[in-house]
Amino acid sequence: MYIPKDFFLDDPARIAEVLRGHGFAVVVSALEGAPPRATHLPIMFEAGRGAKGTLVAHMARANPHWRDFATLTATGGEALVVFSGPHAYVSPSWYAGGPAVPTWNYVAVHAYGVPRLVEDPARVRTVLCELVAANESSRAAPWSLEAQDETYLARMMRAIVVFEIPIARLEAKAKLNQNKSEEDRRGVIAALREGGDSTAAALATWMDALASGG
Repeated sequence: MYIPKDFFLDDPARIAEVLRGHGFAVVVSALEGAPPRATHLPIMFEAGRGAKGTLVAHMARANPHWRDFATLTATGGEALVVFSGPHAYVSPSWYAGGPAVPTWNYVAVHAYGVPRLVEDPARVRTVLCELVAANESSRAAPWSLEAQDETYLARMMRAIVVFEIPIARLEAKAKLNQNKSEEDRRGVIAALREGGDSTAAALATWMDALASGG
């Protein structure tokens, strides 16, 4: 990822925030002589596993993408997982002065690592239970995987492939008008919040934390 020095993000806590809070990501792999493959998936970030954490996910067994992983594991080849944080259009009219052009502010994290397939049925079930719990925990009456019919669950589990990617390296970028004046940044923050869009408001919170040194 191209990261000008003004936009370089190296705060582990902020990077983890993106990995946890924006877990619908894109897994990309490319084998020599073959076109790249990309799959959009919900990804769990397990911070305590490995020096930089581990990503865990699953995809449909019918999706040929997972077959790349055995080759990458054998050769030490990396997959790329792209996480997109909050982002929004920025109008030049929000700046105090000019000249200026439109731009797009955003936060993004690229995670790299060698994928490995999870073959143990017990571990597969645990991963699925954890993923369901992570997404159901805020509901008044959470849906439970454990409460479902075992025959049905066994059939569904055979239809998916679980994999893990221990993170080897991370690239993180926060393009938040760091190259503009404090007055310009404050103008953008105010405009993003006034627009009524929740994603733009989340971006404004990131910009405000940066301006406050947080």
